[in-house]
Parts: sequence; structure tokens; C-alpha cells
Amino acid sequence: MIEELRIRDLGVIVDSTVPLGPGFTAITGETGAGKTMVVSALGLLMGERSDAGAVRAGASQARVHGIVRTADPAVADIVDELGGEIEDDELVLSRTVSAEGRSRAGVGGASAPVGSLGRLADRLFAVHGQSEQLRLKSAAAQRDTLDRFGGAAIAETLAEYRVSHRERQLLSERVRELTETRDERAAEAARLRAELDEIAAVDPQAGEEAELAARIELLSNVEALRASTSAAHEALASESDDPLARDAGGLVDEAVRELERVADFDPRLAVVVETLRGVSFQIADAATELAAYAGDLDEEGPGELARANDRLAALNGLFRLYGADSAAVIATAEAAAERLAELDGDGGLVDELAERLDAETERERALAARLTEQRTEAAARLSQLVTAELRQLALPDAEFVVDVAESSALGSSGGDDVQLLLSPHPGAAPRAIAKTASGGELSRVMLALEVVVAAVDPVPTFVFDEVDAGVGGAAAIEIGRRLARLSRTSQVIVVTHLAQVAAFATNHLQVVKDSAGGFTESSCRRLDGDARLAEMARLLSGLSDSESALEHAAELLSLRESV
Repeated sequence: MIEELRIRDLGVIVDSTVPLGPGFTAITGETGAGKTMVVSALGLLMGERSDAGAVRAGASQARVHGIVRTADPAVADIVDELGGEIEDDELVLSRTVSAEGRSRAGVGGASAPVGSLGRLADRLFAVHGQSEQLRLKSAAAQRDTLDRFGGAAIAETLAEYRVSHRERQLLSERVRELTETRDERAAEAARLRAELDEIAAVDPQAGEEAELAARIELLSNVEALRASTSAAHEALASESDDPLARDAGGLVDEAVRELERVADFDPRLAVVVETLRGVSFQIADAATELAAYAGDLDEEGPGELARANDRLAALNGLFRLYGADSAAVIATAEAAAERLAELDGDGGLVDELAERLDAETERERALAARLTEQRTEAAARLSQLVTAELRQLALPDAEFVVDVAESSALGSSGGDDVQLLLSPHPGAAPRAIAKTASGGELSRVMLALEVVVAAVDPVPTFVFDEVDAGVGGAAAIEIGRRLARLSRTSQVIVVTHLAQVAAFATNHLQVVKDSAGGFTESSCRRLDGDARLAEMARLLSGLSDSESALEHAAELLSLRESV
């Protein structure tokens, strides 16, 4: 519930604290005093759109600050998500609207998006005014009202139905997409097969192009390589029969022999001999390797260079089409194969999805039928209970009917069209409340609905603005009595101009205007005792000191004891 509301620079209200609290709070005041600004302030705390024109003339901004007492875990989760805090079940909400139209919100001491106030309001408040009466005329709002009354049974079925409805939509869309794009997907599959065949014909290996480039370089210079390696081999180990030919190996061996003859005379020469012997072995190994290398060159056929160039050309052809190198081409082929497998499975996939679609459609229809059954049963009970309430609200001959009819198609809320109908007197066929109910009758229908529905689905706080529009006398008394009963389970805040309604309040607030100084300012005060009697008398007769009006006011106040 809302414990306190502070309003600054909103409309004609300069700075006023509105003490609310539990039970039934009635807000009264003269025309133009600013009663509707209290409702507007509550609307701002509930995330409604702000209006820069509502900022008091001369002020830079309007501010609304509310203290709400709640133990709702869902509310606590939202506040925690926004970075705010609830201390001792007390939540502070705020809203600021600048004269330029900018708006800011606060939740639990933290700045928050204005939209977050609306999320909290859905859990905390129900506001009823002329705009809500218009909303109740919509088919969706009427169905939602019936579903609220239906309670957990309808809520569970509706939640299950919506899951099935969404799944059926997704399956239907997927089957439609696969069916409509069948030719395109077949063409894509043919293209992928051609690509894979082209790549497979070349069969690139990772890193192959670098090896080919090196081999082409070798084969292009094979004669120079052969000549150089032969000359080097001859220099190291000559195979010539010329006795004057001298090679590196022979010279080193000759040096070893010469030193061996004198090594015994000086141990240092033995070290040199060992070094030269190692050199001799290395020269021999190098000569052997050069001979083997020259032999390999001799084995290269004349067509090897052409074959290597042809292979590199084939690879480059793939690179231009499918990637910068062999690794990229291989990756392209793998992706194409994966996609082709998916496309080749389309035929079976369509059949599988079609079977799932048929099954989900049957499930959706079954759940819709269960919803219709539950709504029909709830509609009968709601019709009976609201009719009984209307007879206590000075509509003794009225009959309220909730009609549940099958719609042409299944939607997100099932397959039912729900209409709230009213027959105001015997013999009149029930007609849609939007067409048959007057303003006063519609106000009473709304109140009767809330009283009945709140018994099943209570709302922490109800705010009524002009719920008594177009009524008076006995009907107004019954409205007051019903509001008092509603306040047993919920906080009820009512802006009213009728003493018959205000008499049943446990908390009576008066919005007072002061036009001194050439401009109007308003404030709010709690009324008790004689002050409340005087206000009641003013509401009844326009005169706060009329003896007859005061007596009538006292009589009305005594009715509260009968609730």
C-alpha cells in the first residue's frame, strides 16, 4: 500500500504531503482545487507518460515522492535488478518532470528507467478512471478481466497454451520457409556439389603450394645445380686419372702423412694431425653427399618441371575461386560439405517438421478447448456474482452477462471472444456494455467487477477517479459501501465529489485551494471531527455550516458502522 505521497510544483499544488495508509481514503475538495493532481501524481509514480504542461507555472520541475509498503517477492526482485533497496518492507519511489518535458525516475534510492515504474505498478496498483472505463470496452481487456477471475486454473492453462501456440507458429514458419525455398535450396545443393567436385579433382593438400614453388625453383635451375655440384665434388674428391690433378681430400691426406713423420718430435703436432683427420672425414662425407645429390638431379625427368607448373596452376585456379591458399580451400570444402549434408536432409526434415507441426497443432487446439471450457465455467460464475453486486448498487433489474464465443482463429490468448454484456432492465436483450451502459452504469459495472474479481485476485492498491460519475442518492451510498468492503482486503483511494461515498472512508483528505496573492495554490489536509462534518455538509449542499446539511452528514457518517 501507499503510506504517503509528497507532491511539489504539480499543477496548482506547490508542496503538499498526502497521508494515505490502509483502508479507504476519500479525497474531496472544491472544483479546481487540484484533486485530480493527486491522481496525476500517483500516475507519475506508476510510470504513466509525463506532461510538461502539468509543471506549475514558474517552477523548473515537478516532483512526486511516494512511500510504498510491500512484501511482494516479485517487487523485491525488480527493485534489486534496478539496483535499489527495500528497507523494512518500505519502498521509496520518485518521479521528476522538468518544464522542458524531461523525466527521471527513482526506485529504492537508485536512478531507474521510467518504464521500470510501470513494471512495479503492474504488481502494486490498479487505477480506475475514465481512461480505464474506455479500456474496459476493449475485447482484450474484457477477456483479461475474465481470466483474472478464473484464477490459477485459467492462468496455468493459458501459460501452457501460449507456449504451444508459439511453438506451432515457429514450426509452421519453418515448414513454409523450407517449402517455399525448395527450388532455391536444390540449386544451392547443385552448386555446392559442383564446387566440391572441382576441389576434389585437384585435391589440394595443406601447404602444398609452398613446396611446389620450391620444387619449380629447383627444376628451373637443374643444369646450373648439376654443373656446380659436379665441380664442387671434383674439387673435393677428384676422379680424374691425371696424376697432376689435385683435390682437397688428397691435399689434406698428404698433409696428415707429412706431419705424422715428425709428430713424435713435438706433441703439439699430434693435435694438428687429429684435426686434419677430422677435416678429411668431413671432406669425404661432403663429397659423398654431392655425388648423391648429383645422382638425384640426373633422375629428374624432362617432364617434371612441366608437371610441377601444371599442378601449381591448378592450385592457383582454386585459390582464385575458393580461398587465398590451400588451407582456405580445404576449409571452404569442409563448410560446403556440411551445408550440403544439411540441404540433402531437407526432404526428411520437412516431413519430420510437418509431423511435429500436426502434433503441436492438435495440442494447441486441445489447450484452447480447455481454455474455452474453463472460461465458460468462470463466465457463468462471474455473471452471477456481478449481477448480484449491481443489484446492491441501485441497479436492481440489471443483468450482467459474460459471453464466451468461439473466434475465427486461434490467437495468443486462445480461441475465445469474450464480451461483457449488460441488460439494464427486464425484457432488454443483453448488449455490449460499450453500447448500452451510461457513464454512471459503467462506473458501477467497473466497481462491481473489481469487488468480485478482487476476492479471487486481490490488488494491493486501488485508485478510483470519478467512479461515482453520473450517480447519486441510493446508488452513491451503495458505491461507498462496496468501496468500504473492497478496502478490507486492499488499500482503496477514491477521488470523489459525493458525500455518500466519502462517508464510508476511514481516512478523509481534503484538497484546499488558496487564491491569495493573485494565483492559486493547493494543499492537502486530513479531516476529522467537525472539520470532516463541515466538508461533508459542503459536498451535500454547497454550504459547510448548514444545519440540515450537517445533520445529514452526521447521518451518512453513521452508515459506515453498517459495513
